[in-house]
Amino acid sequence: MPVALRQLVVLARWPAPGRCKRRLAASCGSTSQAAAMQRRLSWHTLRTAAAAAKRCDAALVLAATGLGPRALQRWGQQLHHGAPPLDLQLQGGGNLGCRMQRQLRRGFARGSQQVVLIGSDLPDLQSSDLMQAFAQLEQQPLVLGPASDGGYWLIGLTRNGFERCGPALMSGIPWSSNQVLTTTVQRADALALPVALLREQNDLDQQSALEPWLLMNRDR
Repeated sequence: MPVALRQLVVLARWPAPGRCKRRLAASCGSTSQAAAMQRRLSWHTLRTAAAAAKRCDAALVLAATGLGPRALQRWGQQLHHGAPPLDLQLQGGGNLGCRMQRQLRRGFARGSQQVVLIGSDLPDLQSSDLMQAFAQLEQQPLVLGPASDGGYWLIGLTRNGFERCGPALMSGIPWSSNQVLTTTVQRADALALPVALLREQNDLDQQSALEPWLLMNRDR
């Protein structure tokens, strides 16, 4: 089987009651409702990613947390039934930076030259966003998708960029704060690592942010 020179990784948390995003659950007041909303978003993200991966000749990976190997297999089948092949992986332990570094390392170890990571809580995500990320990596070693809360919803690196600066770029970042993007861009500048920025998007933190999207897509 030929090596995919591009890899697109969806980072997702298993949408089970008590295991989905804590901030969303607090906003909903119900872990079951939060899990249902996150389950729908995961499906939307993976469908969008699959379309982009096909257009970009990228391997598609679902890297999950909050469940075991057998449950991951079942969830992957439910999410991606009848679609192109989906590589299922467990994220493993550590903070967000450690888990993202692990996924980047895995992708490059498999021979990819570009690896893009995205979250699964992006109601406005479009396949064109992901296609643009890969296009930017043809010109720059690092691409980031700014989030309105001060973080980023996408990070992509070339093999050369990761081997030169990857661990230093993602270590010591104040994860879950509004300084994630600013600190990362400053770190990239200090490492002389050029960065391209995509459009700003909203991560899902509250039920109110998702309600318009659910109404628009309820019959799809």
